[in-house]
Amino acid sequence: MAPMGAWAQNTAPKVRITTSMGDIVLELYPDKAPKTVDNFLQYVRDKHYDGTVFHRVISNFMVQGGGFDAAYQQKTTRAPIAHEGQAALERGGPRNVLGTVAMARTNDPHSASSQFFINVKDNAFLDPTPIPPGDPVPRFEYRGRVYENVVRANLLAAGELYGYTVFGKVVAGMDVVNKIKDTPTGAGGPFPTDVPKTPITILKATLEK
Repeated sequence: MAPMGAWAQNTAPKVRITTSMGDIVLELYPDKAPKTVDNFLQYVRDKHYDGTVFHRVISNFMVQGGGFDAAYQQKTTRAPIAHEGQAALERGGPRNVLGTVAMARTNDPHSASSQFFINVKDNAFLDPTPIPPGDPVPRFEYRGRVYENVVRANLLAAGELYGYTVFGKVVAGMDVVNKIKDTPTGAGGPFPTDVPKTPITILKATLEK
């Protein structure tokens, strides 16, 4: 396994996700979101994703998996990781657009562990909001409103600004993603909606290079 620095200088690592509906290949960006990519790759190496299902599928939004087994039991994860979304954008990383892959989380921005989602349309409302330099921040725009001389700590504590960390994109198998997003859904396990009626399983996830 090459160190993160080597990935940044060479071809980006790729992960093949073999599902019951076909293969999806993800290209990852450790130069944009190094901790997030390292976390995802560790789950791949640990075979955490093997046997998990896509448990949340919304056809005009995203498809999500990586956390539950075929019996809808949540798998044990490592400790959550620090959110990198704002830093990734500042490094030129991609936004939550069609075909990108991002980490799922709870309302706590620093709660991402193993679950990920693939955007099946442009979802700008999921994008992190970069915080300009300065303390106080002289000028800050958010959802059409302008704020002036804002205490930096207040912005850093505002969970709604964090968005979701994009750490890669689909480079092969988007047709498979589209088949997943179009599958009929309903209730399943502990979830009242959005669960594929025919389970879609990740058979294995492997690092290609």
